[in-house]
Amino acid sequence: MFLETALQGLTSPLGMMALLAVAGLTLVLFAVTGGGAKTADPLTKLREQVKEPRGERHSKLSRREESSTLQNRLERYKTFLEPGTDEEKSAARLEMIQAGYHGRNAVRDYHAAKFIMGLGGLMLGLAFTMLQPADPDRSTLMLALPVLMPTLIGYYLPIYWVNKRRQERQEQIASGFPDALDMLLICTGAGQSLDQSINRIAQELRGGYPALAEEFETVSHEIKAGRDRMEVLKDLGARSGNVDIRSFVTVLIQSATYGTSVSDALRVYAAEMRDKRVMLAEEKANVLPTKLTLGTMMFTVPPLLIILVGPSVHGVLELFNSANALP
Repeated sequence: MFLETALQGLTSPLGMMALLAVAGLTLVLFAVTGGGAKTADPLTKLREQVKEPRGERHSKLSRREESSTLQNRLERYKTFLEPGTDEEKSAARLEMIQAGYHGRNAVRDYHAAKFIMGLGGLMLGLAFTMLQPADPDRSTLMLALPVLMPTLIGYYLPIYWVNKRRQERQEQIASGFPDALDMLLICTGAGQSLDQSINRIAQELRGGYPALAEEFETVSHEIKAGRDRMEVLKDLGARSGNVDIRSFVTVLIQSATYGTSVSDALRVYAAEMRDKRVMLAEEKANVLPTKLTLGTMMFTVPPLLIILVGPSVHGVLELFNSANALP
């Protein structure tokens, strides 16, 4: 009886889909784990390494030490797991950086997570459907829903996580930037250079605003590495995704271009940021009574009506009952 039921389930369209999915997953795992790959002759490898220059051998060895085994296996499928055009790669790379993932293979790992989790959800849905008893009255939608829901959840879960991380990081940067600007104004007014001020701010903000401190540390390290300061500041505005930081970068670039005092430019911009912060606080305070009105109407008016109108309604009902009771 059990064998007949299993054969009927396997010969059904859903069973064929499950078998195809299992076969596809097996092939993917076989390829990722490197099964069936031919091992090269060690003597041939040694000869190739001897023929290569010393600098290339050293760079290759360092790259091999940094990359893990899984990364090496995913390297074969980078054309499948990464966007095709350079614009899409740049946009995806910027999105991952804004979410706080600065790794070299962050985009590839992100797409691999979507693919693996989506395939895992598909397999879980198919397994759950296969274990359910056969019901001829079940519609096609009810058959497909247990398979589609885990697949969609597994596919969109990395997207949700990255977008959430990106939003939280941008909110943290926006909330900490006015304090960082005031500290930068104090440091430059005390006689420190702009590079020294940025380095000091990165150290001071590490406890309260780690995302903003990380951005300033990146700026400090890139300037110390010899990159042009204007290019580094432009990259800061692009990485942060914040309008205020982009305006701040524009102020610094204009100050450096026209030769004006950086301290005076920061003082004017800091005053504008304080006014903007006050306006945002006033806006939130003005919206608060409107939000409280709905709660007041929902939780205050019904009890008040019951207290005021309840006795009158009770008296009217008693009057009607007494009138109906008369002969």
